[in-house]
Amino acid sequence: MQPLAWPSLQNLLEGAALWFGYLAFLFVATKLLPGKRVEGAPLADGARLSYRLNGLTAFLLSCALLCAAQLAGYSLSFVTRHFVSLWIWANVFAFGASAALYLAGRNKPGAKRHGGFLGDYYYGVELNPRLWGVDIKMFSYVPSLAGLWILNASFGFTQLELHGAISQPMLLYLLFTCIYVFNYFQFETGMLYTWDVMSESFGWMLVWGDYAFVPFCYSVAGWYLVDRTEPLPTWALVLLPVLFVFGLWLFRGANSQKDRFKRDPQAPIWGKPPETIGGRILVSGFWGIGRKLNYTGEICVYLSFTLPVGFDSVVPWLLPLWLISLLVHRAWRDEKRCREKYGDLWDQYCRRARFRMLPFVY
Repeated sequence: MQPLAWPSLQNLLEGAALWFGYLAFLFVATKLLPGKRVEGAPLADGARLSYRLNGLTAFLLSCALLCAAQLAGYSLSFVTRHFVSLWIWANVFAFGASAALYLAGRNKPGAKRHGGFLGDYYYGVELNPRLWGVDIKMFSYVPSLAGLWILNASFGFTQLELHGAISQPMLLYLLFTCIYVFNYFQFETGMLYTWDVMSESFGWMLVWGDYAFVPFCYSVAGWYLVDRTEPLPTWALVLLPVLFVFGLWLFRGANSQKDRFKRDPQAPIWGKPPETIGGRILVSGFWGIGRKLNYTGEICVYLSFTLPVGFDSVVPWLLPLWLISLLVHRAWRDEKRCREKYGDLWDQYCRRARFRMLPFVY
């Protein structure tokens, strides 16, 4: 496959039509498609916002349309040929949308301030911006993760066209990422209780992460797999799915237990009534074993994405290395915040769950 290069004017214009058409389609789909109504976590004033969750339907509809286009003769490899153009327009959109969010929210009641324009632009000033009844923060996960899968699928079709077959490494990678994205939309309700949705304002940090970083940087391994056609050894064909399934089980299982406890403190965990410290800190299930095993599971998932590429280049490994450093730091930051919030209860919890992410290490 040709190396990345600056696109031609025609490629840029086609990329703009593809990018903004994609966002418009998903926004309209989110606005119009049916979905279950769910109340979010309590806000500072005790109120709860209502969300219509239809991300899975929008994702499946977009996949169906892409399949129809492929069958009609419009190859998904078109996306690969416009990768750089799409990346450019994703950045243009992220910077522009962040400015629009700042201007629209800076004078609203309850707007958060972060020490001047740069801080307000970077972190955002509004917690739950909405446009025509659509929660922009929750919506942004749809083009982010659907975009990740579409890019990866385009790499698979590109390999098929260039080499006549989809290799074992590419097949595993596509299978893992498809399950990961589908699983997110399957448990979309859990996002309402994450730190990003509950507490982070929606500014450049989250906007750029959703629209530029996740789809384009998380898919780097797929780009490198296009020309990797050699089969994997038998041990890798066995151990890579084991690593992925274990990581997803740990990641999704821990998050689901915490989400279930927040919505219903009496809901059983692993078939037993939940055990808590002071009625506030969950110590059942994964949370009685380690304090941040959800982060450990997420790291295992991304290692399973990258290992099929091998070690010929360091570039695909930048993502898991960055995620490891990010999640290790976030675990430390979360712990500091929890100690301030819970005081002695947190010390009791730490004596029960003795490590954060890795037994006897961290």
